[in-house]
Amino acid sequence: MIITVHQGPYDRLPDAMATAAEHGADLVVTAEMGTTGYNIGAAAVAERAQPADGPLAAELGVLTTKHGVALVYGYPERDGEAVYNSAQLLSAQGERLANYRKTHLFGDLDRGQFSPGDDPVVQAELGGVRVGLLICYDVEFPETVRAHALAGTQVLLVPTALMRPYERIADLLIPVRAHESQLYVVYANRCDTEGELTYCGHSTIASPDEVVAKAGDGSELVFADIDPALLARARAETTYLADRRPSLYRSLTEGPGA
Repeated sequence: MIITVHQGPYDRLPDAMATAAEHGADLVVTAEMGTTGYNIGAAAVAERAQPADGPLAAELGVLTTKHGVALVYGYPERDGEAVYNSAQLLSAQGERLANYRKTHLFGDLDRGQFSPGDDPVVQAELGGVRVGLLICYDVEFPETVRAHALAGTQVLLVPTALMRPYERIADLLIPVRAHESQLYVVYANRCDTEGELTYCGHSTIASPDEVVAKAGDGSELVFADIDPALLARARAETTYLADRRPSLYRSLTEGPGA
């Protein structure tokens, strides 16, 4: 499976999809809230929010079908009165395969605009590979990534809006997450300025053993070939998942005295 990260503005997505198709990519991953903007204010977010099966999904489904490339995109999802910071996976045929709502909201900006999601592991099969979804701050919690690994996720797709001066998350933490949970992590960030926020780029695709693709701080596409056989070898050599002792960790999630 060849995965492409589109580190660039939303209006360049059609060109990015075309280029990805020319390079034989199977999937394009874009940034958190990339379709509307992230730091645009609660009123604008609420106005632009759509259901998961709304017009935006239909529009982007036409795009994936045209190029024969699957897509993960970030958007504000409306469900009744609630608005979620969501990411949706569309197949190369425009089918809605998975929709994830950000579970860990970051600071006043997130909490002032969104309700938190409650489903920590959302997965789909894509080209014989089990992929999972998280959004930005979610991946900074080791528990969420480990939950995906234990549920069989092989490639974790993470639309992101990481701002300066937190480049260390992309540069240092993402490779660690891939290693400690023995899966691929695809971290797709922005690289522009929005209000007082400057997004740092540095989109990263990491395997359990190395960083396999890395963007700078400008607009670009990065490509990586995902090898499920590598995961099997890595998990056989580094046996974190097999050697876990969950009974020892109960107090971490259930509190002292559990």
